[in-house]
Amino acid sequence: MLNGLIDYLDSIKQRDPAARSRWEVLFYPGVWALGLHRAAHWLWGGKLYFLARMTNHFARFLTGIDIHPGARVGRHLFIDHGFTVIGETAQIGNGVTIYQCVTLGGTNPFEGVGGKRHPTLEDGVVIGSGAQVLGPITIGKGARIGANAVVTREVPEGATMVGPVARPIPVKAEQAGGFMPYGTPCEELTDPVQQKLCQMEREIKQLRSELASREAKPATKDDGKSRRA
Repeated sequence: MLNGLIDYLDSIKQRDPAARSRWEVLFYPGVWALGLHRAAHWLWGGKLYFLARMTNHFARFLTGIDIHPGARVGRHLFIDHGFTVIGETAQIGNGVTIYQCVTLGGTNPFEGVGGKRHPTLEDGVVIGSGAQVLGPITIGKGARIGANAVVTREVPEGATMVGPVARPIPVKAEQAGGFMPYGTPCEELTDPVQQKLCQMEREIKQLRSELASREAKPATKDDGKSRRA
């Protein structure tokens, strides 16, 4: 158990440059929230729902993080800063990183599949701050969800999604050199996209200018004679 805890703390330290030691990481709210969730989930599995809920409410009061006792969480989940909500039927894989103010929310259970109404995050997913991942969808292995994105559809493995509603951009996870903090690509990676948008804008302006010049061009004398004839 001690080795498992040390391994977990080291995994967080690798993803957080602000962490200077394991002792510092040990007092992170996300670490406490996950530890208390393990206890609440065990109680929930034993159908001790009231005690599970009590543990859940205590964890939320202490950390500002609300993980439903029924949620299934894998190894090495890192919830940075807090104020995150994880729903009952959510499933989280190994090595997932979730930043502050994220919601793994549910939809109407009659719209889901067999009562599954919350997202599934596969291994290595990064969810940026303020993102909303909604419904019984799957976020593929190694995918990145940018800050404040709203995701309501399946996300393929290794994809990077940004914007509300989130859309894919041509930046794969491996292009970022491994772990991508906040699930948002650096400025130099988004430059090709910005350049393409600027190019399209220039072309539209040029077409508008040509159209305006043609409309303003006066009729020739030949055109006038042909009309009189």
